Amino acid sequence: MDLLRAIHGYQFGSSLALLFPTPYALSTLILLIWSIAPAVKGRVSNSFTVWLRIVWVLTLIPVATGVILALGGAKVPSAVNVGGGLTKYGLPYDPSRDLEHWMYSAFALLSLYIIEVLVRGRMIEHRTGLKFLPVATLFLYGVAYMIGRVAVLPGSTPGT
Repeated sequence: MDLLRAIHGYQFGSSLALLFPTPYALSTLILLIWSIAPAVKGRVSNSFTVWLRIVWVLTLIPVATGVILALGGAKVPSAVNVGGGLTKYGLPYDPSRDLEHWMYSAFALLSLYIIEVLVRGRMIEHRTGLKFLPVATLFLYGVAYMIGRVAVLPGSTPGT
């Protein structure tokens, strides 16, 4: 279980963690920046598609480990009272953050599916869909950022 926790909960320990707290958030930030080119050019390069597949892998690894940990009874650190009403990070605990973490994870999977639809040109004309690609990847980056933030920081209702 400790290996799963280490894989699932890896975070950067530098000041850059304010911009991208996890490798997953970093990969989605790169995807966001990269998505501008297909939106402008009107076509998707093979390298963009490869990076999108890497983002899928970096999404599914934490999802799989998170589901296994949740089945074992684990919750996000911000939702666990380790004593005195505080989390392991010394912040007030907030049990509602666990469900919020699951919500953002579902949004991440949904966002990746929408990005796949836009890249493949299904359900919407390809050139038109690519113009929305930066918006979808921006949403994905925001969701990836919030996944890491929700796991560590308390929300607006700590201790309830």
